[in-house]
Amino acid sequence: MNFLAHIFLSFGDKEITIGNFIADSIRANKFQHLPTKVQKGIKLHRHIDTYTDAHSIPKISSRRLHANYSHYSRVIVDIYYDHFLAKNWSKYSDTPLDIFVEDFYDLLEDNYKILPEGVKRMMPYMISDNWLYNYSKMEGIGNVLNGMNRRTKNKSKMNFAIIDLEEHYDSFEKEFTEFFEELITFSKHKYISLLNK
Repeated sequence: MNFLAHIFLSFGDKEITIGNFIADSIRANKFQHLPTKVQKGIKLHRHIDTYTDAHSIPKISSRRLHANYSHYSRVIVDIYYDHFLAKNWSKYSDTPLDIFVEDFYDLLEDNYKILPEGVKRMMPYMISDNWLYNYSKMEGIGNVLNGMNRRTKNKSKMNFAIIDLEEHYDSFEKEFTEFFEELITFSKHKYISLLNK
């Protein structure tokens, strides 16, 4: 899953949210210096990714893209799924998306000192372009895919994946909806388990 899903699946727990968000920037077990609950957020992120990678529904979504994007297809599906979460946000949260996102940006700023360098470099762009809120719009997803393509030096051709999203929109949305209900349940159980350790 992508940024918005990991933040949402931290269940409003601030330290867990920080860990869940920064986990991709942390190598192996090099997080012992961080507060205990932030470490648990990193572990939760990794459990979520493992569950997602093994689940049959994201594999179906990914297979639809594989011929055009090869191993990048899983990354694209993560981005698509964040779009559907943002678009259907009111089904999952009583807090409006714009307020949820602003609160998260404030949380990042409050915890700036412990953020990995890569996150610190990314943060100004994320906030100024309001990535998380703009996931709800096709234009926002197009911008993300363009940015990802640039990062792969145009090897991934991910900029064209907006066309695939438009073409198979209903199928991707149905798959997201079915999968995300299961992911919420899994993540909640894992979150409680980690807190009790």
